[in-house]
Amino acid sequence: MSNITAAMVKDLREQTGAGMMDCKAALTETGGDIEAAVDWLRKKGLSKAAKKAGRVAAEGLVALFVEGNKGVAVEVNSETDFVARNPEFQDLVSGIAEVALKVGDEVEAIKAASFGDEGTVADKISATVAKIGEHMSLRRAQTLSVGQGALATYIHNPVVPNKGRIGVIVALESTGGNAEKLAELGRQIAMHVASSNPVAVDAAGVDAATIEREKGILADKYREQGKPEAAIAKIVESGIKTYFKEVTLLEQPFIFEPSKSVGQAIKESEGAAGGPIKVAGFVRYALGEGIEKQESDFAAEVAAQAGHPA
Repeated sequence: MSNITAAMVKDLREQTGAGMMDCKAALTETGGDIEAAVDWLRKKGLSKAAKKAGRVAAEGLVALFVEGNKGVAVEVNSETDFVARNPEFQDLVSGIAEVALKVGDEVEAIKAASFGDEGTVADKISATVAKIGEHMSLRRAQTLSVGQGALATYIHNPVVPNKGRIGVIVALESTGGNAEKLAELGRQIAMHVASSNPVAVDAAGVDAATIEREKGILADKYREQGKPEAAIAKIVESGIKTYFKEVTLLEQPFIFEPSKSVGQAIKESEGAAGGPIKVAGFVRYALGEGIEKQESDFAAEVAAQAGHPA
């Protein structure tokens, strides 16, 4: 029997998209013949992943997983929202979230990590693709932790508990003793983040390049209006303050009490919580955001295949 090397397994995986253990089994069965191993996998229905890999996957699930003082949000994509309701896909997403909580939020590290007795996370994804018949991918993950305080979560329109299209985790630092009040406030803030989509906790967290771009837009706007150059700088600074009120969490109007900012609402909750409260960070994932979805014109595709314009 031919010696099966890691390089041979890697080559077969790249050709077929099948899992590592399946590739090794195929090579073993075929005596190391790569072409015969490809056929073996095809006959077993295990090489579907490669055929699906070119398709746009912008559906799927966002999942949240919290354990103690640490939490993680993950986004696992599929081609259709129908798959999000498949229990096997849901179990895959849950398992990936649990792995991510342990190994961190670097996608390649998560994919290389163990998925129990089913190989790596990447192997499990490939096996699920082969079984369900849709391209799937782990797009991103982000962990969040708090030393003393609480992690609050919110899933908007959950498909199943802790999984849906928009997921938020908020980390609140507090030395107060009323955990129930802190958790209640945290959930309200998480709901606010889901609704208002802030870019940062406060002005200090806004990317410097973003601020400069906003300043440039404002300056050009007022130049076109004929404002004198000497006045533009002051107008721009005022405009940036307004911008921060719109995009930073602590300055946004609180959705539960719009007459107050989120920062004011937190300050007023400190008495009930039993101590100072600080938003240490948040994660907000919206399914498919930033993915360019392909629009398909079925009639045009059929006409093109027939060699005629639609």
